[in-house]
Amino acid sequence: MAEILVTEVGGKVGEAVELKGWVYNFRSSGSIFFLQLRDGTGRIQVVYSKAEMPEVVWNDLQKLTIESSVAVSGLVKAEPRSPSGVELGGTGLAIVSVAAEYPIGKKDHGPDFLLNNRHLWIRSARQEAVLRIRNEIAFALREFFYERGFINTDSPIFTPNAVEGTTDLFEVKYFDDKAYLSQSGQLYLEATSAALRKTYCFGPTFRSEKSKTRRHLTEFWMLEAEASFMDWEENIQLQEDMMVYVLRRVLDRRAVDLKTLERDITTLQTSAQGNFPRVHYTDAVAQLQKLGSDMKDGDDFGADDETILTKQYDRPMFIHHYPAAIKAFYMKPDPSDPVHVLNNDLLAPEGYGEVIGGSQRIDDVTLLEQRIAEHQLPHADFQWYLDLRRYGSVPHAGFGIGLERSVAWICGLEHVRETIPFPRLLNRLTP
Repeated sequence: MAEILVTEVGGKVGEAVELKGWVYNFRSSGSIFFLQLRDGTGRIQVVYSKAEMPEVVWNDLQKLTIESSVAVSGLVKAEPRSPSGVELGGTGLAIVSVAAEYPIGKKDHGPDFLLNNRHLWIRSARQEAVLRIRNEIAFALREFFYERGFINTDSPIFTPNAVEGTTDLFEVKYFDDKAYLSQSGQLYLEATSAALRKTYCFGPTFRSEKSKTRRHLTEFWMLEAEASFMDWEENIQLQEDMMVYVLRRVLDRRAVDLKTLERDITTLQTSAQGNFPRVHYTDAVAQLQKLGSDMKDGDDFGADDETILTKQYDRPMFIHHYPAAIKAFYMKPDPSDPVHVLNNDLLAPEGYGEVIGGSQRIDDVTLLEQRIAEHQLPHADFQWYLDLRRYGSVPHAGFGIGLERSVAWICGLEHVRETIPFPRLLNRLTP
């Protein structure tokens, strides 16, 4: 008898198979026992008839509890009423472990209770679907950059200095010195792209912002890409191509999971066609003011502003040319309009806000030294970064995409805490 996975059952109608997994539900009419099995790849119903079972098997069925681990055997049968189109006619059962009373019931539980039990909550159908989509997005990103000739060169997590600013760093003891948890791998990517032309990194990043919004985590995953001889317009096009690639991949391969989440995929399908609007910062401010916002030219966009803007479009939108005064020290001013920099944010529709931030970088060593001084950053810590401009400087650009925010949008989740197996929040470090 072949041992298979739930995802393989559909092609085995009429065959005897064995499945291993966990009991996520069951009920009995006295003579019929309905066992709902999950194995990590999918879910299936196994139907046992008392009249056809050895007494020992029927007695073992009565011992089962939610999340007991089992091996079941039976005959695969077509069942049009089943979501998968099949069910198993049970013939055998082997108990691996009988679970204690499961703390997560069918009743509604508050978010704190579910987060305290996150190690168990991820077994639910909804959370399984989210994590499978997260996996699909992560692999789609890697494959996109592999196909585009980018080399994976992961950046260090321990860093000696800030990248995005000095107010949201996690300081850690580093032997007899101190270090910081990485805010971004970008500066190191600028070095590797000068060696390998096109590079990316993909790993955890850390921001100690004291924020409780639905968009923020203190530890999250980010893919960052950098390319030599790429300008800001090519950078924006690369971001759009990447997002279209990811969306098409998820729509094609994770349709069942999107259905489990009851995700309306209309906007995802529209977004997968590309043609993202590109709006200059000053035009975006003017648009917001017409829509009732009190935002002024020179301000950064808040979450509410992003929500108002994105609701005007049926797909992601780029905002470009932010004021230099509110952006990072390394962003290159527009030569024809130095008040603004050659940068962009990609805002997801449906109120999900920024998922990508990118820019062309300053390639002139004198200007970069000036910007480091203006931001009151320690000059000595950036000597190696300045070397990249002293020895063969070229125009170059890059961006970072937040994995969790992308998952939140694509899955249609209310809060980013559901997008990662074990979220780290301002008030949460466990489990």
